[in-house]
Amino acid sequence: MEIKTTKEARSRHYLKAESLLAQTKGRLRRSGLRVRKGLGQHFLIDEKVLGLVVSAAQLTPTDVVMEIGPGLGVLTRELAEQAGRVVAIELDNKLAEIVKQALASFNNVTIINEDVLKIDPAALLSEEKSPQALSHPLSYKVVANLPYYITSPVLRHFLEASVKPQMIVVMVQKEVAETIVAGPGQASLLSLSVQLYGEPTIIGYVPARCFYPAPEVDSAILRIALYPQPAVEIADKESFFKLVRAGFSAARKQIVNSLAQGLGVSKDEVLDLLSRAKIVPQRRAETLTLEEWAHLWRVFTGVEERC
Repeated sequence: MEIKTTKEARSRHYLKAESLLAQTKGRLRRSGLRVRKGLGQHFLIDEKVLGLVVSAAQLTPTDVVMEIGPGLGVLTRELAEQAGRVVAIELDNKLAEIVKQALASFNNVTIINEDVLKIDPAALLSEEKSPQALSHPLSYKVVANLPYYITSPVLRHFLEASVKPQMIVVMVQKEVAETIVAGPGQASLLSLSVQLYGEPTIIGYVPARCFYPAPEVDSAILRIALYPQPAVEIADKESFFKLVRAGFSAARKQIVNSLAQGLGVSKDEVLDLLSRAKIVPQRRAETLTLEEWAHLWRVFTGVEERC
């Protein structure tokens, strides 16, 4: 009996996925649109994955959601049914018009035809006049099915914004998601850049077949729960990440050599600073914790001495 139920559930899931695929192809055909692979356009056609993304965002009727790249509006509709307000930002002007028409019946959805990297979240929030936005004027969540090539710039844009989101839920390339959640031993500039601001978690993996057209790689649903304050206290993030970039500038080299090369200073000077930071010079950059990088930065900049 359990086997029969499972088969029936799979059958229903298949039919839903097929319906969403047909719907996607139909909208593209009626609009005379061709998929622009150069913009990383891959439309989600799996109902189960759609539900996982929405569930991961933990939406309430008072939430304001910024959706990046709504595409044909499939995810936008689901978000609008659970959130108080949805602001969808779409770069492609034709897709922006399609979404606007498809969701015209929703009075809690705004479509903005702009480049997300040129939008200030604080300024955008101040323009929202809905009761939900007024009760929580600087609170919002980000949900996105990001083109792979802009994953890092978009994450950095929101993580470093003057008004940061409570949460970010994105579908990104599987390997990128695994890089972001990696801890000491497999850390990278990207993982440290994200983990300074929030806790990343992989909610689930998404096979390439769940998209139309199918990308060449699988994806993952990544949730980043942002901290009220950065995980470590850094007064000057620009100089901090300059140091971290230098540490990762030479793959698999000992930290003393990569820092000397990346910063353009003598090995002896780096050895002295590492000794004061109590970091063994033979270690490699990927083994250092965020706290160790912060301590090392304080020593390098003299902040430790002033304290």
